[in-house]
Amino acid sequence: MGSSSEDAGEMVANKGRSSAKGKKLEMFEVGPCESNYQLGYQIGLRFSSLIKSRLATDLILQNQLRPFVQSSSGQWLIEALSYTNKKKFPRYWDELVGTAEGSGVPVLDMILINFRKEILPFIPKNQVADAPEDSPDDCSDVLVVSDKMAIAAHNEDANVALLGRTYLIRAFLAKAWSFTAYTYAGELPSCAFGYNSEGLAFTLNSVPPSGDEIVAGAVGRNFISRDLLEATSMDDALSRIDSSEISIGHSYNLMDIQRRQILNVETASRKRISIHKVDAAPFFHANMYRHLNISQVQDENSISRQLRAASLPKQSKDDFLSLLGNTDDTKYPIYMTGPTLYTLCTAVFDLDTQTVSIIEGNPREAEVVHTLDISSKDFKMS
Repeated sequence: MGSSSEDAGEMVANKGRSSAKGKKLEMFEVGPCESNYQLGYQIGLRFSSLIKSRLATDLILQNQLRPFVQSSSGQWLIEALSYTNKKKFPRYWDELVGTAEGSGVPVLDMILINFRKEILPFIPKNQVADAPEDSPDDCSDVLVVSDKMAIAAHNEDANVALLGRTYLIRAFLAKAWSFTAYTYAGELPSCAFGYNSEGLAFTLNSVPPSGDEIVAGAVGRNFISRDLLEATSMDDALSRIDSSEISIGHSYNLMDIQRRQILNVETASRKRISIHKVDAAPFFHANMYRHLNISQVQDENSISRQLRAASLPKQSKDDFLSLLGNTDDTKYPIYMTGPTLYTLCTAVFDLDTQTVSIIEGNPREAEVVHTLDISSKDFKMS
């Protein structure tokens, strides 16, 4: 990335830091909603300023996605993605449109940011020579299920444009069903982590399949993770993942709170899937496939974090927080502080206490901004 892109990233970072300083991550309780459009509209209305701010500072959107969609190949890809995902998930498509209309931003911009990962591999390299690089969403997870603890600890890492532009959604739909999800401004809940009133929870890691492993116009990751928020059991969650013709692949850390079970599920296009059951041996996942045999991009950042994690102690929850807060490798730290990638927060799911703690700042300092009960099946509104 050239110096001009880095300077722009720093400017966005400083703006994001100042806007988020002293401001607790907001939770918005919405519903009961009679339709997904209404749910999306209420979210868009409540967070209109954050969504508009995100779009105004998102250099990937401005310099790559918007120009590409003006081309014939870009128009074809957007039409294919829209058709496929609207057909498979009509309610979530209505939710996306509702969010756009509630926030007062173009529906096309919402489509572009929700399908960013499914679009960028198809943009010709010669068209983005002067544009900022798309940095992977380099999240890190450490998982364990032993006699003494059952924990999924997750760093949510993202592009600088998301600094100060996230929120928690606690949504109530019909029939007393609900979910809670950490949400990027303008995107469907959730491309990060969430849980529901059926005792299912998840965190996510992006993975980098090579270009020939990606299917153009197939199902988007954001729609699958939105669907997981409605899963009624671990088997149902696996079925929802397996039945989706994903475009680019993903890694899911699925949790069954009541059964004290954690699975890491790696997926790729053409319905390929691999499942690893987490046990007493701590399992670290960065942003490369670990057990699904697939051609993938060799990501130095992910490889470095994987090696660093292997060398650190992982015997307690404090060890996990120390690992996720590690900055010993200044080029590729596990806990990220820019200039392009930032650790937005750390989420610690404890299946024994049946809580999730959300930490802002380095998790070694344990600045918990929310501790949420994930055991209740009724999730009554406060």
